[in-house]
Amino acid sequence: MSLAMRYSTATLSLLLLRTVAVKASYCFYVGKNLTVDGSVMVAGTGEEVSGHWLQLFSAQDYPPNATLSVGVTEDAALPGKRIQIPQAQHTYRYLSMEYSDFEGFPAPLTNGGLNEHGVYVRDVWAQNREELVAMTPNPQAGVNYGELARIVMERARTAREGVEIIGRLMDEYGEATYGGNTHLIADKDEGWVVWEFAGGKHLWAAERLGDNDIRVLYPGYIEDFPVNFANSSNYMGAPHLVEFAIQQGWWDPQGNRSFNIWEVYGDTNNNATARNGGYKYMSQAELEDATRAMIPLNEKKLMERHRDIRIADDQSGYGQVVSLHEGIDPDMRRLWVASTGAVAAPFVPWWLGVQSIPPEAGLHRYLYDQASSEFLNTDYQYQEASEFVFRIFKRVLYYMCSNPHEYHPIVTEMLVGFENQSFIEIEAWVERGAQVLIDNDERDSARELLTYYSHSRLYKAMEIGKTIAAALESHVKLTGHWKTPRGDLINDGGSGNATVTCLVGLNPDRPKWDQD
Repeated sequence: MSLAMRYSTATLSLLLLRTVAVKASYCFYVGKNLTVDGSVMVAGTGEEVSGHWLQLFSAQDYPPNATLSVGVTEDAALPGKRIQIPQAQHTYRYLSMEYSDFEGFPAPLTNGGLNEHGVYVRDVWAQNREELVAMTPNPQAGVNYGELARIVMERARTAREGVEIIGRLMDEYGEATYGGNTHLIADKDEGWVVWEFAGGKHLWAAERLGDNDIRVLYPGYIEDFPVNFANSSNYMGAPHLVEFAIQQGWWDPQGNRSFNIWEVYGDTNNNATARNGGYKYMSQAELEDATRAMIPLNEKKLMERHRDIRIADDQSGYGQVVSLHEGIDPDMRRLWVASTGAVAAPFVPWWLGVQSIPPEAGLHRYLYDQASSEFLNTDYQYQEASEFVFRIFKRVLYYMCSNPHEYHPIVTEMLVGFENQSFIEIEAWVERGAQVLIDNDERDSARELLTYYSHSRLYKAMEIGKTIAAALESHVKLTGHWKTPRGDLINDGGSGNATVTCLVGLNPDRPKWDQD
């Protein structure tokens, strides 16, 4: 293929990407000086048109020559080929929400999760400038965004080590990209934003977040960056990060402009800035300011921020909130998970010490890629016969947002009430009992206790979800508000303009019922 043809193909893919508007996943970071208990706190959601399920991955040992298949396929918007890279000889235990589909990115995919060392990682989209995306080879090769997140969970003992792992992978293999991506990696001491750039040039940059920082990624961003970053403990990046920008004429070292990663490598179309891109109903700046207004933060407050109707809608595939503490036993590391967007589902606590995930929270065919094209594998017949928590709370979302003036406050009150009960029980006996068992060398019993509680809370949440959905359905039908579809197009055609939400219009300060 000639260079001109390759550039043309990349440009066409770029236009496709911009038309589809690849925007997925929120992430909130709160430094430990801004939290009630001195923990680093992180929250996030995945935004994918896909099935989502919770999965626990055990620690594994691999033979010396084991390899890992990574990359994207020819079906990606920026086509690629899969390659083999060395697998680690030992991988750590971790808990993550998996999902099933992104074009050309083989399932299962992940945005990230929490590992046994208390390292938490999330990926968030971060589109790059058009010229850089157009440089992406066809076919491209490298490690895709989900694989980077998974490898960090498998191998990192600290957030800084997670950044170094991504850096080494970027330096050696590069990223198989869809146009640019970031990862937020955090532990009990700090957070890092890592931005992997498109173009096949092995470019990346990372910025440390400290004790007093609040950062919201949507999209991910890094701003001012030191030219001599190799001499700083707060920044990392590709060795040629600055040199490449100079060569391309994107930054002039003799000018008055600082080396700003967003301005040099980011998508600044429509005068978008790093913190005021105008994405969805609230910009990054507005979300950061709203979060800072709630300090000191605790998990309850971050859950409230997370389920704000101005950012939580049908695109939110799930929610997560985590506090990263000093001196926590690996089995006692806790991750709160909402099985759909938190606006319509309660957070349920899960510990790294749980022994299993119930089938009701596991993989189901609902929204799974190509599920409608084939019959069920008999190996999954029991799993598929079970109820699916994701589907239960999607029903709640669709009914609740049909009349948010009446339904949203009531549903929210019930979700928060459920979570408050969990907080009370966790403090009163669950974690206290599990820690006593661990201290007395009864770790298996501690794991059984944690497993029992997480499972029982999930089942209780499902009962509540079914009750809410049934009540809303009855009210809709008995009051004559049921609406039969007027057309035959069940999907929105990828426009993104018809997303089910409890908020309409473009004014983030006025909920839907004030605009009717």
